[in-house]
Amino acid sequence: MVLVQNALATLLTFAIALSWLQLMNRLAYRALLAQTLSRKIIHIGTGPLFVLCWPFFSASGEARYWAALVPLAITLKFLAIGLGWLKDEAAVKSMTRQGNPREILRGPLYYGLVFVACTLLFWRSSPAGILALMMMCGGDGLADVVGRRWGRHKLPLSAEKSWIGSGAMLLGSWGLGWSMVALFAALGYFQLSQTPLQLGSLIGAIALVATGVEALPFRDIDNLTLTLTVAGLAQWLLT
Repeated sequence: MVLVQNALATLLTFAIALSWLQLMNRLAYRALLAQTLSRKIIHIGTGPLFVLCWPFFSASGEARYWAALVPLAITLKFLAIGLGWLKDEAAVKSMTRQGNPREILRGPLYYGLVFVACTLLFWRSSPAGILALMMMCGGDGLADVVGRRWGRHKLPLSAEKSWIGSGAMLLGSWGLGWSMVALFAALGYFQLSQTPLQLGSLIGAIALVATGVEALPFRDIDNLTLTLTVAGLAQWLLT
């Protein structure tokens, strides 16, 4: 029964993830969404959709490995496209800045690897992995969308980052992170010693540090630096 539940949960998660990616790919390929916007919508939406599928899996120890198969398979597809082993023009158009498949070997590939690592290391028994994924998706992704549209006033240390983008990063990280951690705590997957107000304050402090990390002038590696920072702080402050 456990095997069947995990297998079905994996198939369902695959179906949801691939449907989301295909929808964004097609919209970008048909020029219904700008290439940069589709890339960030994928970035923002994939994490919450994936994590919301975790309750479908069993309570067994191997459930995390079944769940990790989903981002692992998609990441291997990214690798194949980036190396030229697989042709997928829609995916290239929706996930790259300049239309070069090798761009996928940087930001998108790191993004997928972070999903695999957070799933295996933390799973749903710890708020650290959930918070790291939510801040990478909701915070970092929203910062780019808002910053590109309204970011006229740039940060002193990074000409590509703006004050309003960092503000969106802070609010998006805090809001999505707090709501998802609170949801999984309410579902009984882990116990939190903090009151809701204390939890919100601590997650706000983590989001503030994460905003500072995201503002650093390092392109393509913020998926790694951001999640490492958030996961470490969450392990220290929330568990």
